[in-house]
Order: sequence, then structure tokens, then C-alpha cells
Amino acid sequence: MPKIVALFLVAGVAVLTACGTPGTRPAAPSTVTETAVSVQRPAETGGPASSVARLIVVPDVSGMNHQAAQDAMQAAGLYNLREVDGTGKGRMLAMDRNWVQTGQDPAPGTKVTADAVITLTAVKIGEK
Repeated sequence: MPKIVALFLVAGVAVLTACGTPGTRPAAPSTVTETAVSVQRPAETGGPASSVARLIVVPDVSGMNHQAAQDAMQAAGLYNLREVDGTGKGRMLAMDRNWVQTGQDPAPGTKVTADAVITLTAVKIGEK
């Protein structure tokens, strides 16, 4: 019987050794955390903030393809863009380069704040 007890002791030591030495903790499992990130345009540079909003002149995008019109508005600092199918069919302007600008509101040359809604009206190239 003493050989069996010794065998159990050796097996027990082997199991404890494989699990770590007594008094130590196994490494904590890694945790993945999702973080939402909000991307915003950089703030205006210059002097201290004032109560007067900077006005932006609305560019003339008539006749441009819709993508170029969006690019021109954003280059001017206007990002609140609304797009409308000029045929009245309510289609989404999914392929921006396949559409041509037929109207805009506010009119070109109008001075607006950066958060103004700019409506771009377009039809597919070749439509009237």
C-alpha cells in the first residue's frame, strides 16, 4: 500500500505544479472593451470665441456632378447637406457622379452659418 500512496502524492504534486505554485494567481484573462469614437471637424482657429457666428458664402454648384458639388460645399465649410431627386421620384442619389446639379437652396452667394442646411437638387445625367 505505501507504493500506491506515494504514487498519489507524486500525481498530486504534478497536478499542483501544472496549475501554478501555491499562493500565486493565474494571469487575468484579457478583456476587450468597445469604445465609441465621435469624429468632429476641428474648431475654428483664431481669436477667442465670440457670439457672432462666422458666415460662409454658399458656392455656385449648378451644372456640376453631384459629387463635385458636395466636395465644393464641404471645401467651403458647409457639411449639413441634403440631397433631393429633381424629378420628384424620390430616388436616392446613390452614385453621386451619375447625377448633375439642377438647383440649390440657399442660392449661390448667400451668406449662411456653418450649420445651415444646404439642399442640393439633382437629376441623373441625361434626364431633364
